[in-house]
Amino acid sequence: MESTTTTIIFFLFSIANFLSLPTPITAASSSPVTAVFAFGDSTLDSGNNNHLTTLCRSDHPPYGRDFPGQVPSGRFSNGKLATDFMVSQLGLKDLLPAYLDPAVTDQDLMTGASFASGGSGLDDLTATESAVLTMSTQLQYLEEALQRIEKTGGSGSAEASHVVENALFFIAAGTNDMVFNFYGLPTRSIGYSLSGYLDFLLQKLESIIKRLYKMGARRFAVTGLPPIGCLPVLVTFGSVVPSPHMFQRVCVDQQNVDSQAYNTKLEALTSTLQSTLQGAKVAYNDVYNPILDMITKPAKYGFEHTLEGCCGTGTLEVGPMCNAIDLTCSDPSKYLFWDAVHPTQAAYRFIAHNFMQTVLPRLVG
Repeated sequence: MESTTTTIIFFLFSIANFLSLPTPITAASSSPVTAVFAFGDSTLDSGNNNHLTTLCRSDHPPYGRDFPGQVPSGRFSNGKLATDFMVSQLGLKDLLPAYLDPAVTDQDLMTGASFASGGSGLDDLTATESAVLTMSTQLQYLEEALQRIEKTGGSGSAEASHVVENALFFIAAGTNDMVFNFYGLPTRSIGYSLSGYLDFLLQKLESIIKRLYKMGARRFAVTGLPPIGCLPVLVTFGSVVPSPHMFQRVCVDQQNVDSQAYNTKLEALTSTLQSTLQGAKVAYNDVYNPILDMITKPAKYGFEHTLEGCCGTGTLEVGPMCNAIDLTCSDPSKYLFWDAVHPTQAAYRFIAHNFMQTVLPRLVG
């Protein structure tokens, strides 16, 4: 009887241990992702701008306050980016490194890197104004990286082709184009209507995806615009412009409507590319609704502050303006935004989770 009881207890204990194991990502398990290659702006830049002569940098405190080792790595946040969480959950590596980091080896490239550059956009003018990497330059660096991969392990082009074909190509750009070249400086708003400029940006994006496709890429995750009117810096500008919401810290409705207009066009483009690029999977990655949900239902995510950042006053500080002399909030996990533009590590964790649950299965299923 004692032996039987012992067996039952051991059986129940084994089941309990099994149920307590982390749930695997089914989509990734059934069709592994070999690498993640990221292109675009500061939401994906893990330190490329550290190696450029530009003011658009974040390789200084208090950036990186919650990053491993409390290092200001060049990520525009207090800690990790969404892509860092993604590569970790995919079992590729702990962090997605910046391609321009001298410490990145050829072997590191086998599982991916970020080519993104803070301040960049789909419009080359956006990048050149900030002295950062254009999207074209980012793709040139990818070509260089693929040559390095070919030399790794002596497997030649076959190995490189396998890595690229089964990699995830993540693109996030467009916010800077709207903020700086359409809403800020009247550079593009003079020559384009809103709809015309959105079409111009999407034509640029389409050519980027097709160029990547010719290089062997087959899995594309294309991120839409966030609710731009809710970025703390634009909330600040909106509060001083004569309007019914003057002197109030609320989202700028028209800018959010513009973001939705872009996203509707982008979603249609991804569907078209999905059907025309043979063998490719192109998925629209919605960040607008997840971020807006964080803003309208903060308690659901553990946030207490959603329209101001943790750094300084949280209303204007970003990049060089968010620096070591600024006071920061005591608990960034209570904030949606770290500075006046960029999300906190806590927010990026939710964004990554949403991607893994809703977008990744469409790419690897």
